Amino acid sequence: MSLIEHLHRQFAYNAWANREVMAAMRASPGDERALQLMSHIVAAERLWLERLEQKPQSVPVWPKADLSWCEAQAAELSKLWTEYLRRIAGEDLATKISYKNSKGEAWASAIEDVLTHVVLHSAYHRGQMASHMRSIGQTPAYTDFIHGVRQGLIE
Repeated sequence: MSLIEHLHRQFAYNAWANREVMAAMRASPGDERALQLMSHIVAAERLWLERLEQKPQSVPVWPKADLSWCEAQAAELSKLWTEYLRRIAGEDLATKISYKNSKGEAWASAIEDVLTHVVLHSAYHRGQMASHMRSIGQTPAYTDFIHGVRQGLIE
């Protein structure tokens, strides 16, 4: 499996896990912390895609949004990430992009590192959501990568 194919699979996992979390949120509505984290996940995914494409930032890093907005953003981002990964070649992954972080600091990162960060960042915050949901008596989504693979949900 090539690195590009691996990244396609990781982004397929990410999209599936986001959908699972939002379904759990819909089943147990009214959790502001979970909504805050999910809004941040999709906003950060969009922000990183915009950085990769050298576009201006279109959403705040921590938006105030509802679950419907998160669901619409996640669905669109799933398609946009797939399209982005289809456009790049393996040799592009080492290319560095320049950007400013949310503090205004200038940085440059390899495309591969950015793509890895996006998936891991989302997983990190989904873990926070799962812990939070358990702490308030809710049942979080089961989003382990291996679970998705075993169930045939991630190809």
